Amino acid sequence: MIYFWPARKHKSTARNSFMIKLLPARIPVLFCFCVLALLSSCSSRYQNALFTSKTDMLTDTIKTVFAINSTDARADIYRIKAGDVLAIRNLQGIGFISAGEGGAQASAPVSFRVEDDGGVVLPVLGKVMVAGLSRKEATQKIQDAYKQNLLKDPIIELSIVNLKVTLLGEFGSQGAFLLEDDHTSLIDIIGKAGGFSPRADPKTLKIIRGDRRDPEIIYVNLKNINSLASPKLILQNNDILYIEPMGAYNTSERIQRVSTVIQPLLLVVNFAILIYTFTQ
Repeated sequence: MIYFWPARKHKSTARNSFMIKLLPARIPVLFCFCVLALLSSCSSRYQNALFTSKTDMLTDTIKTVFAINSTDARADIYRIKAGDVLAIRNLQGIGFISAGEGGAQASAPVSFRVEDDGGVVLPVLGKVMVAGLSRKEATQKIQDAYKQNLLKDPIIELSIVNLKVTLLGEFGSQGAFLLEDDHTSLIDIIGKAGGFSPRADPKTLKIIRGDRRDPEIIYVNLKNINSLASPKLILQNNDILYIEPMGAYNTSERIQRVSTVIQPLLLVVNFAILIYTFTQ
């Protein structure tokens, strides 16, 4: 006679059965977390970006340079504006427009602020209207005025000393940079800032110019060499330059942030499984 004993359910079989049942339950959760991480990273492209605008979506289609709310058809050279500070001196060294005593040797320049009406008040001459003029044109106008009223063959030197731009985002270095020339281009300043960081996306460079309440926004795609020909890239006083990181870095950072939340949860789940396994 042959006896058949009922198969005894082994503990390891029970554990395996539990883990098999648990694993499928965990997979959808992990899958959902991953999908949410990717979707949220795509939808939050500008989440940490500065100076966002409704027109920022244009950066995906712009081939060279495109300006929103443009106020100046030609900006190939800086034009003096109210509030600018002009450093002026007469290279002949004759009093009037020089610090210190007159003489044959030229003295240090004297600073004059352009008033709200566009004029600058100069010794002897009084107010001279310079707003809207280039540095060269203003120099010639002041020189002619002194020649006509006071000096014989004056030699006037004029510079605009308050011009600066602010660089933010993925540049080699950030901060305020002086415009030492009245024809300083975007490339000049990028070179002075040490180029871009490895994270920078050269298609997303943005210049914010003019009235802060209703600024002109200039989008630049520096991957295209034809962008360099645009007169819009001659920098103006108080321009803000901003460049975003590449989308890959945004996605990577987003996934890292999500993973910092998921990993502790997985650790707790795994620890619970171990406890359950050893207690059976």
